Amino acid sequence: MEQLHTELKKLIIDALYLEDISVDDIEADAPLFGEGLGLDSIDALELGLAIKKKYNVVIDADDTQTRDHFASVANLAKYISASKVS
Repeated sequence: MEQLHTELKKLIIDALYLEDISVDDIEADAPLFGEGLGLDSIDALELGLAIKKKYNVVIDADDTQTRDHFASVANLAKYISASKVS
């Protein structure tokens, strides 16, 4: 799971062009939105597209749990891992 966390951190940095942030700056359990990394809804859309492209996993914007999936790198990793197995 640690490898997936690192991959997701790199994906976030690359997909969202966060040039001033390194993988080490992003904590797996830290919030991605609001007071955490400070992402917004547009970033969520971009990240969702990047996840779909890299992992072939779709995160449905209308799903009531989507906000939870995007809460942190750790949550995204759990969702992607569970989706790839199913």
